[in-house]
Amino acid sequence: MDENNLAVRRELLKSARQVVVKAGTRLLTSQEAIAELVSGIDVLRRAGKRVLLVTSGAVGMGMRALELKRRPKELAQVQALAAIGQSRLMAIYDAECRRRGFKTAQLLLTAADLRNRERYLNVMNCVNAIWDAGVLPIVNENDSVSVSELKFGDNDTLAGMLASITDSRLTVILTTEQGLRERNEDGTLGKRISVVKELSESVRAMAGGTDNSEFSIGGMSSKLHAAEIVTAAGEYLWIADGREKGALEKVLAGEDIGTVFLPRARRIPGRKRWISFFSRVSGSLLVDEGAAKAVREQGRSLLPSGVKFVSGAFKRGDTVEISGPDGVPFARGLVNFDAADCLQICGRGSAQVHTILGPNVDEEVIHRDNLTLNIP
Repeated sequence: MDENNLAVRRELLKSARQVVVKAGTRLLTSQEAIAELVSGIDVLRRAGKRVLLVTSGAVGMGMRALELKRRPKELAQVQALAAIGQSRLMAIYDAECRRRGFKTAQLLLTAADLRNRERYLNVMNCVNAIWDAGVLPIVNENDSVSVSELKFGDNDTLAGMLASITDSRLTVILTTEQGLRERNEDGTLGKRISVVKELSESVRAMAGGTDNSEFSIGGMSSKLHAAEIVTAAGEYLWIADGREKGALEKVLAGEDIGTVFLPRARRIPGRKRWISFFSRVSGSLLVDEGAAKAVREQGRSLLPSGVKFVSGAFKRGDTVEISGPDGVPFARGLVNFDAADCLQICGRGSAQVHTILGPNVDEEVIHRDNLTLNIP
């Protein structure tokens, strides 16, 4: 590893006041493994870091409690295992943290908690209040009530979202891999990538597919999605092998383990990050070439005259996707009209819009302040 990359890691740790740590199910195989994780968190806290832990493992803990070897396929059974396992998981965390002199707080979230802007802000305020109290927030997806349309998909994504919400300088994802690795021509894994400066297509190709097991759901592709969210916020993500003894201590020391993803040069503001990664798309607008160019290249608002087709049953304030003449989505934003009104005014000039809907309506279908381009 060259000196520049080593310097990046060490400077990062100096500047990181708030750190999100995510631990995967495969690392949480016993009370001893959890104790090792908590020991590393304790080191970060003693170094003055405000730590938030995103933990998996509730379903796996429930399976162990009932001595099951296979993960059930029925949703209700998985939800029951999560309920059985979550209390046991938290009991172990709480005991290990108390042994080291600090307390824990449990937050169980669903995707709906972050898709709603008001609830999103409430989560942010709650985490900050827990930190102010000197307590460790421990977050997991609420698998007992989550259904497919309300799920994050995996806790890597949840960790990335929480890092974005809390403006955490560093997110550490502890996994059972050495980090991101090159792929050889025969498909086997090659050498570890120490630093990723840009999430290019070649980097994404290294991720492969998901890596599901009886106890866990996820894989390197989900970690790259988390990196996309974190780096868009102007922050760093570090994938490290949690099986290594003292993994978090090595991260704190800036050692050459795992893979560090550097932030994007241009940070996306918080509100636009919420639109990009958190809000749920409720419809779509197809625009002409002139409108696509104005939005994409000139940073303009989307006007009714450029809209050619409206799809979906969205309401005012919902998030919609914007596609060019080729039908490929290139942006999304918060719409100023419901779908019925959009249908009435698409392709119309401002004067016609006011004639149809009245003099006090917005001139833009989506204002540029509520519009964000898709990340390539």
